[in-house]
Amino acid sequence: MLATLGIQRAVLVQPSIYGSDNRLLLDALHRDPARYRGVAVAQEDVTLQELRLWHAAGVRGLRVNLVDRHDKQGKLPLDLLNRLGERIAPLGWHLELLMHVDQHADELEALAELPTPVSLGHFGYQSLGMGADSDGFAALLNVLRSNRIWVKLTGPYRLTASPLPYAECDSLALTLREAAPHRLLWGLDWPHVMLKGSMPDDAELVDLIQRWLPDARLQQQVLVDNPQAFYDFGDEESAP
Repeated sequence: MLATLGIQRAVLVQPSIYGSDNRLLLDALHRDPARYRGVAVAQEDVTLQELRLWHAAGVRGLRVNLVDRHDKQGKLPLDLLNRLGERIAPLGWHLELLMHVDQHADELEALAELPTPVSLGHFGYQSLGMGADSDGFAALLNVLRSNRIWVKLTGPYRLTASPLPYAECDSLALTLREAAPHRLLWGLDWPHVMLKGSMPDDAELVDLIQRWLPDARLQQQVLVDNPQAFYDFGDEESAP
């Protein structure tokens, strides 16, 4: 699929359904360590020795799913995030959070105080139908100024009931790229797990890049420069 779409590198993210069993992820990373990086899931008692083994395999972050937690408290589990952040900070990793920014608008500033950078998926993953004028999105834009938070342009079909090209997401992309293009990442969200609507064609998702990042400079920054630095791909030249 990557070859068909013309994508040279990929970041593989541990799906929630596998929990903290990262064996499939690590096997995939071992198949092409120059092209792949990974984001794993770990229990709180994961050892530094185990993390170092994952680092050697290409893992560069830990994912925490706050949307599907069984022990929801209504607040961000900042103690947990701090403990995990302290554990991975020596490796230069980040925390990737799946969360709805509109449900935590008054807590987002605390993310900038964590020991590691944080990436947020799906434009901040606002609740269905919410736009760029929401309080949660305003809070996200504000915390982006800390230069500790990154946002992934992924999963537009999770934010709107409209079909491709998910026009309601255009204003989100425009606002984010004007506010902090140096803190944006792009991804397919393939294989589109837990999708309740129509399955998108991945080539059409790639075409959305032109809508959201309409010039070559932005494309180079978001598709190449930002992920190359954030996921530690090295300094070699690469095209989108």
